[in-house]
Amino acid sequence: MTIPIEPLSPSILAIMYFGDAVFAISGALTAARYKMDVLGFVLIGTITGIGGGTIRDLLLGRTVWWTQDPTELILCVVASLATFFLITSDLTRRRGMAWSDTLGLAAFSVVGCHISLQFGSPFVVAVFMGMVTATGGGVLRDVLSNTQPMILCGQPYATAALLGSLSYASLRHFGFTLVPSEMVACTAAFALRASAILFDIRMGPPGQFLAFGNNPNHPKP
Repeated sequence: MTIPIEPLSPSILAIMYFGDAVFAISGALTAARYKMDVLGFVLIGTITGIGGGTIRDLLLGRTVWWTQDPTELILCVVASLATFFLITSDLTRRRGMAWSDTLGLAAFSVVGCHISLQFGSPFVVAVFMGMVTATGGGVLRDVLSNTQPMILCGQPYATAALLGSLSYASLRHFGFTLVPSEMVACTAAFALRASAILFDIRMGPPGQFLAFGNNPNHPKP
Protein backbone atom coordinates (compact mmCIF):
# COMPACT_ATOMS: atom_id res chain seq x y z
CA MET A 1 0.00 0.00 0.00
CA THR A 2 1.36 3.45 -0.94
CA ILE A 3 1.18 6.28 1.58
CA PRO A 4 -0.82 9.10 -0.04
CA ILE A 5 1.14 12.31 -0.60
CA GLU A 6 -0.36 15.08 1.51
CA PRO A 7 0.82 18.38 3.00
CA LEU A 8 1.77 18.58 6.64
CA SER A 9 -1.47 18.40 8.57
CA PRO A 10 -2.31 20.69 11.51
CA SER A 11 -1.73 17.79 13.89
CA ILE A 12 1.74 17.03 12.47
CA LEU A 13 2.61 20.72 12.59
CA ALA A 14 1.46 20.88 16.21
CA ILE A 15 3.61 17.87 17.11
CA MET A 16 6.54 19.38 15.23
CA TYR A 17 6.31 22.73 17.02
CA PHE A 18 5.88 20.96 20.35
CA GLY A 19 8.98 18.86 19.64
CA ASP A 20 10.97 21.97 18.73
CA ALA A 21 10.04 23.67 21.99
CA VAL A 22 10.71 20.76 24.36
CA PHE A 23 13.96 19.80 22.65
CA ALA A 24 15.12 23.42 22.78
CA ILE A 25 14.28 23.45 26.49
CA SER A 26 16.31 20.27 27.03
CA GLY A 27 19.26 21.87 25.27
CA ALA A 28 18.92 25.07 27.29
CA LEU A 29 18.77 23.07 30.51
CA THR A 30 22.01 21.36 29.52
CA ALA A 31 23.52 24.81 29.01
CA ALA A 32 22.31 25.71 32.51
CA ARG A 33 24.14 22.73 33.92
CA TYR A 34 27.39 24.17 32.59
CA LYS A 35 26.50 27.73 33.61
CA MET A 36 26.64 29.11 30.07
CA ASP A 37 25.64 32.65 29.23
CA VAL A 38 22.46 33.58 27.38
CA LEU A 39 24.02 33.02 23.96
CA GLY A 40 25.15 29.58 25.08
CA PHE A 41 21.57 28.79 26.05
CA VAL A 42 20.30 29.94 22.66
CA LEU A 43 23.00 28.08 20.72
CA ILE A 44 22.65 24.73 22.50
CA GLY A 45 18.86 24.98 22.71
CA THR A 46 18.40 25.86 19.05
CA ILE A 47 20.81 23.21 17.79
CA THR A 48 19.00 20.62 19.90
CA GLY A 49 15.62 21.71 18.54
CA ILE A 50 16.46 21.74 14.82
CA GLY A 51 19.52 19.49 14.68
CA GLY A 52 17.81 16.15 14.07
CA GLY A 53 15.59 17.48 11.29
CA THR A 54 18.57 19.19 9.66
CA ILE A 55 20.51 15.92 9.57
CA ARG A 56 17.45 14.16 8.11
CA ASP A 57 17.02 16.71 5.34
CA LEU A 58 20.71 16.62 4.44
CA LEU A 59 20.66 12.82 4.23
CA LEU A 60 17.51 12.86 2.09
CA GLY A 61 18.86 15.54 -0.24
CA ARG A 62 15.92 17.70 0.76
CA THR A 63 16.08 21.47 1.25
CA VAL A 64 16.68 22.11 4.95
CA TRP A 65 13.25 23.36 5.93
CA TRP A 66 14.17 26.13 8.36
CA THR A 67 16.28 27.92 5.73
CA GLN A 68 13.03 28.57 3.86
CA ASP A 69 10.69 29.13 6.80
CA PRO A 70 12.39 30.32 10.01
CA THR A 71 9.32 29.77 12.21
CA GLU A 72 10.84 26.80 14.04
CA LEU A 73 14.23 28.51 14.33
CA ILE A 74 12.53 31.45 16.06
CA LEU A 75 10.49 29.11 18.27
CA CYS A 76 13.66 27.37 19.46
CA VAL A 77 15.32 30.71 20.24
CA VAL A 78 12.28 31.86 22.24
CA ALA A 79 12.06 28.56 24.17
CA SER A 80 15.78 28.76 24.99
CA LEU A 81 15.49 32.35 26.19
CA ALA A 82 12.44 31.53 28.29
CA THR A 83 14.36 28.71 29.94
CA PHE A 84 17.28 31.04 30.68
CA PHE A 85 15.06 33.50 32.51
CA LEU A 86 12.61 31.15 34.21
CA ILE A 87 14.50 28.05 35.36
CA THR A 88 16.44 28.48 38.61
CA SER A 89 16.29 25.23 40.61
CA ASP A 90 19.01 22.61 40.02
CA LEU A 91 16.51 19.81 40.69
CA THR A 92 14.11 21.31 38.17
CA ARG A 93 16.91 21.50 35.64
CA ARG A 94 17.87 17.84 36.00
CA ARG A 95 14.31 16.55 35.87
CA GLY A 96 13.25 18.99 33.19
CA MET A 97 16.12 18.03 30.90
CA ALA A 98 15.31 14.30 31.05
CA TRP A 99 11.57 14.70 30.54
CA SER A 100 11.71 17.42 27.89
CA ASP A 101 14.14 15.24 25.96
CA THR A 102 11.75 12.30 26.27
CA LEU A 103 8.83 14.34 24.94
CA GLY A 104 10.92 15.64 22.05
CA LEU A 105 12.12 12.14 21.22
CA ALA A 106 8.56 10.83 20.97
CA ALA A 107 7.34 13.79 18.91
CA PHE A 108 10.18 13.84 16.41
CA SER A 109 10.15 10.07 15.84
CA VAL A 110 6.71 10.59 14.28
CA VAL A 111 7.47 13.88 12.53
CA GLY A 112 10.67 12.60 10.95
CA CYS A 113 9.02 9.44 9.69
CA HIS A 114 6.02 11.36 8.34
CA ILE A 115 8.13 13.89 6.44
CA SER A 116 10.31 11.13 4.98
CA LEU A 117 7.27 9.19 3.79
CA GLN A 118 5.82 12.30 2.19
CA PHE A 119 9.17 12.93 0.50
CA GLY A 120 8.83 9.52 -1.15
CA SER A 121 11.30 7.52 0.96
CA PRO A 122 10.89 3.73 1.12
CA PHE A 123 9.36 2.31 4.28
CA VAL A 124 12.67 1.23 5.86
CA VAL A 125 14.38 4.53 5.05
CA ALA A 126 11.48 6.53 6.49
CA VAL A 127 11.61 4.55 9.73
CA PHE A 128 15.35 5.12 9.97
CA MET A 129 14.93 8.83 9.28
CA GLY A 130 12.35 9.06 12.04
CA MET A 131 14.93 7.67 14.44
CA VAL A 132 17.60 10.07 13.13
CA THR A 133 15.28 13.06 13.51
CA ALA A 134 14.42 12.06 17.07
CA THR A 135 17.98 11.41 18.25
CA GLY A 136 20.14 13.72 16.14
CA GLY A 137 19.48 16.94 18.06
CA GLY A 138 20.16 15.27 21.40
CA VAL A 139 23.44 13.83 20.15
CA LEU A 140 24.58 17.25 18.91
CA ARG A 141 23.56 18.80 22.25
CA ASP A 142 25.55 16.28 24.26
CA VAL A 143 28.63 16.41 22.03
CA LEU A 144 28.75 20.22 22.12
CA SER A 145 28.35 20.28 25.91
CA ASN A 146 30.95 17.53 26.41
CA THR A 147 28.34 15.24 27.98
CA GLN A 148 28.06 11.51 27.45
CA PRO A 149 25.43 11.22 24.71
CA MET A 150 22.16 9.82 26.03
CA ILE A 151 22.12 7.49 23.04
CA LEU A 152 25.19 5.78 24.58
CA CYS A 153 23.87 5.55 28.15
CA GLY A 154 22.76 1.92 27.84
CA GLN A 155 19.07 2.70 28.29
CA PRO A 156 16.54 2.43 25.43
CA TYR A 157 16.92 5.76 23.63
CA ALA A 158 17.36 5.20 19.93
CA THR A 159 15.24 2.08 20.52
CA ALA A 160 12.37 4.22 21.81
CA ALA A 161 12.67 6.51 18.78
CA LEU A 162 12.73 3.49 16.48
CA LEU A 163 9.62 2.08 18.15
CA GLY A 164 7.73 5.34 17.59
CA SER A 165 8.87 5.67 13.99
CA LEU A 166 8.16 2.04 13.13
CA SER A 167 4.76 2.17 14.80
CA TYR A 168 3.76 5.26 12.82
CA ALA A 169 4.98 3.92 9.47
CA SER A 170 3.32 0.55 10.05
CA LEU A 171 -0.03 2.03 11.05
CA ARG A 172 -0.03 4.36 8.04
CA HIS A 173 0.99 1.50 5.75
CA PHE A 174 -1.99 -0.56 6.87
CA GLY A 175 -4.43 2.28 6.28
CA PHE A 176 -4.88 3.85 9.70
CA THR A 177 -5.75 7.53 9.61
CA LEU A 178 -3.29 10.22 10.55
CA VAL A 179 -4.25 11.31 14.07
CA PRO A 180 -4.69 7.82 15.62
CA SER A 181 -1.37 6.77 14.07
CA GLU A 182 0.34 9.80 15.57
CA MET A 183 -1.16 9.22 19.00
CA VAL A 184 -0.27 5.54 19.15
CA ALA A 185 3.26 6.05 17.87
CA CYS A 186 4.04 8.99 20.16
CA THR A 187 2.62 7.13 23.15
CA ALA A 188 4.68 4.02 22.37
CA ALA A 189 7.94 5.94 22.09
CA PHE A 190 7.25 8.01 25.19
CA ALA A 191 6.20 4.99 27.27
CA LEU A 192 9.37 3.05 26.49
CA ARG A 193 11.71 5.96 27.14
CA ALA A 194 9.83 7.03 30.29
CA SER A 195 9.98 3.47 31.64
CA ALA A 196 13.73 3.41 31.02
CA ILE A 197 14.16 6.63 33.02
CA LEU A 198 11.87 5.64 35.90
CA PHE A 199 13.15 2.07 36.32
CA ASP A 200 16.68 2.46 34.88
CA ILE A 201 15.98 -0.22 32.29
CA ARG A 202 19.07 -1.23 30.34
CA MET A 203 19.25 -3.36 27.20
CA GLY A 204 22.83 -4.54 27.06
CA PRO A 205 25.64 -5.37 26.92
CA PRO A 206 25.57 -8.87 25.37
CA GLY A 207 24.95 -11.41 28.10
CA GLN A 208 22.97 -8.85 30.08
CA PHE A 209 20.24 -7.98 27.60
CA LEU A 210 17.72 -6.60 30.08
CA ALA A 211 18.47 -5.17 33.48
CA PHE A 212 16.56 -3.01 35.93
CA GLY A 213 18.14 -0.43 38.22
CA ASN A 214 21.68 -1.76 38.13
CA ASN A 215 23.32 1.65 37.84
CA PRO A 216 23.99 3.20 41.25
CA ASN A 217 24.77 6.54 39.58
CA HIS A 218 21.43 6.70 37.79
CA PRO A 219 19.75 10.01 38.72
CA LYS A 220 16.34 9.45 40.22
CA PRO A 221 13.58 11.41 38.42
